[in-house]
Amino acid sequence: MSEEKKVLVTVKTYPVPSRTYRELVCTAGVLEDGSFIRLYPIDYRYRAPEQQYKKYQWIRVEVEPHDNDERKESYRPDIDTIEPLETIGTANGWHERRKLVLQNVSRSIEELETKKEEDNTSLGIIKPEKVTDLVIETDEEEWDPKKKEVLQQKLDHPLR
Repeated sequence: MSEEKKVLVTVKTYPVPSRTYRELVCTAGVLEDGSFIRLYPIDYRYRAPEQQYKKYQWIRVEVEPHDNDERKESYRPDIDTIEPLETIGTANGWHERRKLVLQNVSRSIEELETKKEEDNTSLGIIKPEKVTDLVIETDEEEWDPKKKEVLQQKLDHPLR
């Protein structure tokens, strides 16, 4: 059963090649009540310009619970219904963004792990008491051969 959701986009993953969709981007965000949502799959770079959206931009989209993903926040979007709306700026030290995104903060990673065991929660925000380290690691510059093959096949035989 499909329903319309208004989502404030906070995360867009790097595109990954897909045999079915050419390339996929997982998008996550918050709803107006502060609850989290994951939208997948989205062939973002192949959407018309008027359907592309930025981080911290509201979108309206028809969704249904994801049939192949048991995580409670996962929804399958009807990508043709994506409608970008207003963008939330960074004025006053990100006041408006913080007000919207930090409605549902967990006290600890342990609290999130308990929620995962109880109801398949898989998205959350934790405000650390103290940051003690930051590690940045270089990822592979090239996709593995299988992913490159999938992408090349899709480029040779586009869906649209």
